[in-house]
Amino acid sequence: MKQDPHPTEPHPGGAAAVGDPLLTDDALTPEELAARWEADAPPSAGGTANTVSSLVAAAIGAVGIVLSLGLGLGAPAQPEPGMWPFIVSLVVLVLAVAQVFTGRGGGDGEKFSRFSLFPLFGFGTLLGLAFLMPVIGFEIPSLLLSLVWMKFLGGETWRSAVLYSLLVVAAFYGIFVLGLGTSIPHLF
Repeated sequence: MKQDPHPTEPHPGGAAAVGDPLLTDDALTPEELAARWEADAPPSAGGTANTVSSLVAAAIGAVGIVLSLGLGLGAPAQPEPGMWPFIVSLVVLVLAVAQVFTGRGGGDGEKFSRFSLFPLFGFGTLLGLAFLMPVIGFEIPSLLLSLVWMKFLGGETWRSAVLYSLLVVAAFYGIFVLGLGTSIPHLF
């Protein structure tokens, strides 16, 4: 077994012992890696949780279909605003229904924890962006969304979250307002 040439803690004789936790992951065989990952994995959610999460995804797909029909689909040659949301929502619905039937065995899905609320929080903040954008433009809501996602969902430091958020909004402004000249609501 290959040993880490630079262990993080000193060992007598200057080398890590075989079976030592200081060995790097590339020093382990695929079977040993799989065993380590299995031991570190969160507990499985089970069939009920998989079915419930699939039904939630199906409901989101169904709501998306209804809302996109309200926007109008048009024709493939001349699509209206609801065409792509309809297609995406239909794919979500079909995959979620398929998961209801195939995911009941439990599989590798993780048990719900406080981290399971992160996607819901992200979706809620995305809705906030959608409601604020027509009112105050895209710059401020996009900056806030990016900042919240990077700091609270991504765990970035305040400095990097602020810097990256400013860069993301500047890039979007450059691409969509200056470069493409889209009619997206904006302040400047």
